[in-house]
Amino acid sequence: MFTRSIILLFSLLLAKNLLAVEMVTKEQIKGLDEQVQDIKKEVIAISGDLNQLEEKLLYPSNTQVSIFISLEKNTSTPPSAVKIDLDNVNVSHHIYSYKEVEALKIGGVQRIYTGNVKTGKHQLQVSFINKQGNKGKENTFSHQFEKGAKPKLVEIKVSNSGISFKNW
Repeated sequence: MFTRSIILLFSLLLAKNLLAVEMVTKEQIKGLDEQVQDIKKEVIAISGDLNQLEEKLLYPSNTQVSIFISLEKNTSTPPSAVKIDLDNVNVSHHIYSYKEVEALKIGGVQRIYTGNVKTGKHQLQVSFINKQGNKGKENTFSHQFEKGAKPKLVEIKVSNSGISFKNW
């Protein structure tokens, strides 16, 4: 009987300790999960900072040029593809998906190129390809711009009557 009491008491103490260990473990896991979430937020913030730093290092403001494409509202023939040449060098090309064209139609703007150029005059050539049935029609437009000490932004706006260039 005494042995049974000791075994019963020992079993109760063991069960109580196991329960306490289980509770601590759940609390520790919850604490670890919160720490992991905090670390994820910090990593995302650091990643954003690194991307900005990388862009500043790769494209310093005194040499940076960015080219954007947009559509004027109600443009009936949006481009199927575009090719960008800067100073007679192909710097970018893009084939548009249905979703991309729809985004441009509702006011979206696509940054198609960011790069470095020297200060001075530069020649930009833009070729738009519009697919009509089995054939593609290509239209090429030229634009000259002057690069100063600040970053240069060039917007190419496509409309039913052609395209226009806007320098920022």
